[in-house]
Amino acid sequence: MKENNRIIAAAIVALGIVCLGWFVKAGINDFANKDRHVTVKGLAEREVPADKVTWSIGTKVTGNDLPLLYENINMQTKKIKEFLLKYGLPEKEITVNPPSITDLEAREWGDNQKAFRYIVNTTITVATNKVAEVNKAISSQAELLKQGVALGENYPQYEYASFQQMKPEMMSEAIKNAQKTAAQFAEASECDLGKIVTADQGQFSIENRDDNTPYIKKVRVVTTVTYSLKN
Repeated sequence: MKENNRIIAAAIVALGIVCLGWFVKAGINDFANKDRHVTVKGLAEREVPADKVTWSIGTKVTGNDLPLLYENINMQTKKIKEFLLKYGLPEKEITVNPPSITDLEAREWGDNQKAFRYIVNTTITVATNKVAEVNKAISSQAELLKQGVALGENYPQYEYASFQQMKPEMMSEAIKNAQKTAAQFAEASECDLGKIVTADQGQFSIENRDDNTPYIKKVRVVTTVTYSLKN
């Protein structure tokens, strides 16, 4: 009887040692797995047409007869406005700024022998989502020159205003691409890919596709994701 008790006690101790060893090993593996991560970047890109444009057209007249200059600048402003309306741009989207006057004789510096005294400037701005219509008008600016309208520098500014609507889809694609990269790393390391440990909100950028087509935008997002790795 005593012999049996000793055998049972020894078996219990042995089983306890085995279980303890298993738990210790499992704990070590869990500890090791907790420290095993891989951090990767995911990229998503889109090329989209601009859906908003702001075009400011500057013009000026010079001379010595101020009332006549006002008349001339108003005439040029009218021609520019008619030109924009001709190309399908709504009148409510066209803004005409009041003329500004520079009196060269009022300056305390510069050459007193001036060919004219006054410079009168004004700017006509159109802000619209009719990008195609603006592009046609830009290509036809020579019509204004033929009418005697002196144009200053007028570079249109294109935007992609619908950006917020595509952010979730692009972010999802960037995360999927990050996961593919992480899975390849896990396979090469002979381990399994675990869950996401950390992920940022992604860095978005909108740029012109190139210098010649500013009305086509390249939308780009890069996200950084950290995954756990399991043996």
